[in-house]
Amino acid sequence: MTPHTRRRLLAAPAVLALALTAACSNSSSKDDSGSSAAPTLTGDCAQFQQYAGHAGKKVTMFASILSPESDSLEKSWADFSKCTGIKISYEGSNDFESQLPVRVSGGNAPDFAIIPQPGLLAQMVKTGKVAKPPAQTVTNEDKWSPVWKTYGSVNGTFYAAPMSANMKSLVWYSPKSFKQAGYEVPKTWAELMGLSNRIATSGGAKPWCGGIASGTATGWPATDWVEQAVLGSYGGDVYDQWVSHKIKFSDAQITGSMKTVADWMQNPAFVNAGIGDVKSIATTTFQDAGTPILTNKCAMLQQASFYRAQWPKGTKIDPDGDIFAFHLPAVNPEIKNPVIGGGEFLAAFSDRPEVQAVQNYLSSSDWASSRVKTTPGWVSANQGVDKSLYTDPIDKLSAEALTDPAATFRFDASDLMPAAVGAGQEWKSFTAWFAEGQSIQKVAADIDAAWPQ
Repeated sequence: MTPHTRRRLLAAPAVLALALTAACSNSSSKDDSGSSAAPTLTGDCAQFQQYAGHAGKKVTMFASILSPESDSLEKSWADFSKCTGIKISYEGSNDFESQLPVRVSGGNAPDFAIIPQPGLLAQMVKTGKVAKPPAQTVTNEDKWSPVWKTYGSVNGTFYAAPMSANMKSLVWYSPKSFKQAGYEVPKTWAELMGLSNRIATSGGAKPWCGGIASGTATGWPATDWVEQAVLGSYGGDVYDQWVSHKIKFSDAQITGSMKTVADWMQNPAFVNAGIGDVKSIATTTFQDAGTPILTNKCAMLQQASFYRAQWPKGTKIDPDGDIFAFHLPAVNPEIKNPVIGGGEFLAAFSDRPEVQAVQNYLSSSDWASSRVKTTPGWVSANQGVDKSLYTDPIDKLSAEALTDPAATFRFDASDLMPAAVGAGQEWKSFTAWFAEGQSIQKVAADIDAAWPQ
C-alpha cells in the first residue's frame, strides 16, 4: 500500500489569479459569438496556452501526500497556476482513505482525489460520482504502457490517469557503514539473511528497523513486506490469483510467505534497532523508521523509492554516500528480478471546464517531465519522459527496474484488492499481527472473512 508521506501539510500561499494572468498574457478578446475568448499567453506562459481561459477559477484536490513530498507536488503545478490563473487548492490528510468515501457520500467531494489504490478507485466509481476524463486526458494515456490504463479503469471503463509510479522493492542502507564494517550488498535472499545474522551477532547495530504506523492507514508497510515475499517466492501467477482471491490468505503459499516475513521482520534478534522491540514496529511511523540508519543503530530498512523524501536535508544519497538502496532479492532464486510497484491515479468528481484543464495538464508528459526535473525521488512510467532527465541515482535505479522487460513486475496487491480488504481489514489485521502478536492463521482467517461476497 502506498499512502505516501504523512507529515502535516504546509499550506501554499494564495494566488491572485487576475494579477498573475495579466502578467503572463495579453488581454482577452471576444469570439464570434460575443463571449470572452481565452487570452493569448506569452513568454514562458505560452506553453500553457491550451489550458487558458479559466483565470480566477479554483479547483480542490485531496490526497494522502503530506510534507515534504507534498511541497514538491504543489511546486510541480505552480507555473501552470501562475500562467492560467487556475488556483489549485491542495489538502493532504493522514486519514485520506477513510475520509474520501465520507466526503463523497456526504456530497462534499473534492474536485480531484489522488488515489493510490485501484481498489479504492473502484469503490468511488460505484458511487456514481467519479467523472469520466475528457478526450485529451484519454489521448495522453497513449504515453503509458497499456497495463497502467487498466489500473485506472473499472470494469473496462477508464476513469483515472496515472500520475506516478514507484519502486517498492528497495532496501535502504548506509554505504559508508557497510564499507567500514566490511559488508557487501547481498545479491540473493540467502545472502541477505546471512548478512542479517552476521550483523545481529556483531554486538553493534541490529540489521533491520521498521515502522508501519501511518494514521488510519497504519499497517500498509507490512502488506508490502508480504507482497515482496509472495512474488519473490512463487512468481506472478500465484500473486495474481491471490489478488483475485482465487488463492486465499489462508492458503499455504500465502501463510508460508507470511512466515518468511515473520522470520525476517518479527525476529527479536533482527529488529527494531534504536527504537524498541518487535511490537514497536506497529507504533513507529514509516517516515521515522529509517532514522536509526543514520546513527548506525540500524543497518537496513525495506521501503519504497518515495522514501527518499524522508532523509534529512543534506544527506548524501548515492552509492558511496550516507544512504543508498539496493534491489530486494527474490526469496526463491528461480524468480527473476521480482519488482513490486505502486502508483497514484487522478480521479475527478467534477467535469467543470477548469477541472478538465487541470486534468489534461496533470496527465501530460509535459507535467511528468517537469516534476521529474524538480523532484528527486519521484518516478513516472510515462514513456514521454526522457530518461536522461533522471539525474538522481535512486530515480535511475527505480526507473530501470520499473521498465525492465525481464522483470517479474506486479502492482501492489493490497492496492488492487477490494478497498474493504486491501485498505481495510488487511491493514487492521497486519497491525494486530505486529502489535499484539496475533497468529498467522488468525490474521489470514480474518482477512479472508472480510472479502466481499
